[in-house]
Amino acid sequence: MRDVEIRGDMIRLGQFLKLADVMESGGESKELILDGEVSVNGEIDTRRGRQLHRGDVVRVLGETLRVA
Repeated sequence: MRDVEIRGDMIRLGQFLKLADVMESGGESKELILDGEVSVNGEIDTRRGRQLHRGDVVRVLGETLRVA
């Protein structure tokens, strides 16, 4: 599991994937999210605007990321 530091109290899922360098563009993130390829805290989430907070765990492309 890799911790990804955020500024502030929350970040949106699409922004988080870009910050974590998982995706190069927002468009790529959007496609993965809409295709059900991203889970948040063990559940598939298709909302790129989903709000993430410290401690949330995101799994994408075989990688596990924690909001820190």
